[in-house]
Amino acid sequence: MPICGQPLSRFRRGRKLAVLLFACLCCSFVGSGLGQEPFRVNVRLVNVAFSARDAQGVLIDNLTKDDVEVFEDAVPQKISFFAHSVDVPLTLGLVVDFSASQHQFSKQHEHALEIFLKDVLGPRDRAFLVGFGNHVRLVSDFSQSGAQILEQLEIYRHHDGHFPELGAKETRVLGTAFYDSMFYSVTEKLGRESGRRALLVFSDGEDNSSSHDMMTTIEAAQAANVLVFTVRYTEKQHGRLTARSKYGMRVMDRIAKETGGQHVDAGATEPGTYFRHIAEELRSSYELAYYPSNPIPDETFRKIAIRPKVAGVTVRSRTGYFSRSTD
Repeated sequence: MPICGQPLSRFRRGRKLAVLLFACLCCSFVGSGLGQEPFRVNVRLVNVAFSARDAQGVLIDNLTKDDVEVFEDAVPQKISFFAHSVDVPLTLGLVVDFSASQHQFSKQHEHALEIFLKDVLGPRDRAFLVGFGNHVRLVSDFSQSGAQILEQLEIYRHHDGHFPELGAKETRVLGTAFYDSMFYSVTEKLGRESGRRALLVFSDGEDNSSSHDMMTTIEAAQAANVLVFTVRYTEKQHGRLTARSKYGMRVMDRIAKETGGQHVDAGATEPGTYFRHIAEELRSSYELAYYPSNPIPDETFRKIAIRPKVAGVTVRSRTGYFSRSTD
């Protein structure tokens, strides 16, 4: 029988819809008014480490929360946390290229590592060492002893197959797993740690056997808030860079820039000089955090910009992150 000129079935569907809407409103009321857990959007706190230098390149150690602004995709964000730490303990990964293109630099690698471990690694710091060529191997796990790490390196130089591999076992035809060495150092080692973390990568930036690419590697470091410092040893032919060498140089520069680290030309700077600069930057660190005004994880890359309000100050930090669900 029709009701108000409508078929009975349509009336029943309408009544069911009204009941459903009423039930939803009741649930919303109960959740917010009677002590049950209200609906919340899962908003992830975004942490950003950064360093600041004046016009002469000297590190600045007296910035406050009011001296900087942070933007995400050009939208101002409210800083929820701000801190400056001096002489903080460091957790570091040392990644060394032992592929064929780096054989002539092996002694320089060892010399640079010895300087770093003796002069930079402090009593509260920890470091691990990864060697890579055709395989990515953990030469020394986390240690506070530079001497122990160097001992493991000497064994690796003669018996590299005795050391465990990082990451998935891959069938590699060629001999330089540059991207995989960093990706697995972040995801399997540094990503599980807390505090000030960084990778120091000694290589020429060339890759021919990784299962990961440059952007995946950068994303992993950005997601874990790990700074990557790239120390480049580039082979020249007749005193000139080859096209492949130029490519590797740009790769190492890009990775360092995107993660908030620094790209160093080892042929132009003494190890003691650049290690001192790296150590100063790591130990004099600022940290800020904010809840993004756009809380929806939409799989897009969010650009982060930290802008100092003080004239002549430059800031170095990672360039952004991919907004992904944490579930």
